[in-house]
Amino acid sequence: MKDIELVFRTIGERTSEIALEFAIKNIKPKKVHLIKNIKPFSKTMKHILQIPFKGDYIVFMDADCIIMENIRPFLNINDKAYVDCFVIDKFRGNVHTGVHITRRDIVEEMTKIKIYNDDLKYILRPESRTRNLALNHLNEDKSFKRFRIFHDFFQFYEDIYVKYALRELKSRSEHRRLRLNFCMNNWRNDDLDYILAKKAIKYTRNQIPHETSSYEIENFIKELPKIAHRELKNLKLNEKKPLKNQEVLDLRVAYNTIKQTNQNKKIFCIGLSRTGTKSLTVALYILGYNILHYPYNQDTLEALYNGTYNFNLLNDYDGISDITVSPYYAQLDKLYPNSKFILSLRDKEAWLKSFEAHWENRDPFNEPNKSETYMKIRRFLRASVYGTYKYNRERMSYVYDLHVKNVLEYFKNRPSSLLIINIFEKNAWKHLCKFLNVSNMDGPFPNVKTNEQLSKLSNFYSYKKIKNKS
Repeated sequence: MKDIELVFRTIGERTSEIALEFAIKNIKPKKVHLIKNIKPFSKTMKHILQIPFKGDYIVFMDADCIIMENIRPFLNINDKAYVDCFVIDKFRGNVHTGVHITRRDIVEEMTKIKIYNDDLKYILRPESRTRNLALNHLNEDKSFKRFRIFHDFFQFYEDIYVKYALRELKSRSEHRRLRLNFCMNNWRNDDLDYILAKKAIKYTRNQIPHETSSYEIENFIKELPKIAHRELKNLKLNEKKPLKNQEVLDLRVAYNTIKQTNQNKKIFCIGLSRTGTKSLTVALYILGYNILHYPYNQDTLEALYNGTYNFNLLNDYDGISDITVSPYYAQLDKLYPNSKFILSLRDKEAWLKSFEAHWENRDPFNEPNKSETYMKIRRFLRASVYGTYKYNRERMSYVYDLHVKNVLEYFKNRPSSLLIINIFEKNAWKHLCKFLNVSNMDGPFPNVKTNEQLSKLSNFYSYKKIKNKS
């Protein structure tokens, strides 16, 4: 049984007492570090990193999270450097935030990280920025796990206002803003929580234009509690009363009566590499789906080697994109009935040129800074999908045509299961949204060309590929 320490951070959230009670019950920590009323969050992190941790793992959690299941069994067997937890968020659906499981050596490395004064990533996300740098220094990566954790339910109005002013600041890329706008379109107009969140977003957009300096943003963040208090006073809105256990239990009952996520219904993006699979992954994220692009962890390698295709990652993700799944649609269709399949296409001549450039500097046997597992998966998929380790135009042209022909033949009597999409053409959003039966999106379709872009866009880090350390 591993030694677990809990860092519980509160700034007086309405859920604080109940969240701590549930956390102790469901984590069973050896030691609890209570961090109270330290602002801003950058100061909170500096305080936390001065703690001399002794446990095997440290669970960092915010008081806006209520853990509704026993996660101790997972903690006892977990050996990942860092696990970001998917939670049920009132405003954004299933997202990873609020509860972070971190191995002690990562935390110790975080204490050594130096941050520059104008680092906007640190200003907006002090913990995430520091931890990501520490993970990079130690050549470690993120993992993700889905738990039943309620996030941002029951919060005080002022806290919601502050949080969604910050959410707007964190959503300044094109794709993040699309994701935030999509969420807002699904918020009910009869819920004051949603109304206040929208007001905070609108206020921030008006007060803090995109060209605002890091220094001005930092000062705005410091003033947010005062701004929230003033705006609520102007609205003549009485703050919520203290939270009672029964409210939480009622929500749990309500969620337990909702049909659970169908693990047999996934989304598989089965286009070949360089047909827009990264852009499609981001588009699906904007629509609320967590799709993993080209995973390369040990479990995935073993599933490929064994020909099982029952990828463990699908316990926590809504689907997989790119050639990890491209050739195995028939097997995946049987393993995950009722799933949706998306075949991305593009002009073949443009694809051949892009594909040649894509393979040019990617050696199948040796590439610096790539793990052994990553290289094994690269060789396996090149051999199984393309039948070659090196680029060959004639061969690639043949594989492209054959793949399209076989997919169309397989799904010819099931048009509702397959979407054929060219993300480079007009109406790509319209076709994708209609296929998934969601509201249509405005604006250009995402155009993501590199893994670096994919890792940086949205809150991502659900797309950052999982690399298993052997």
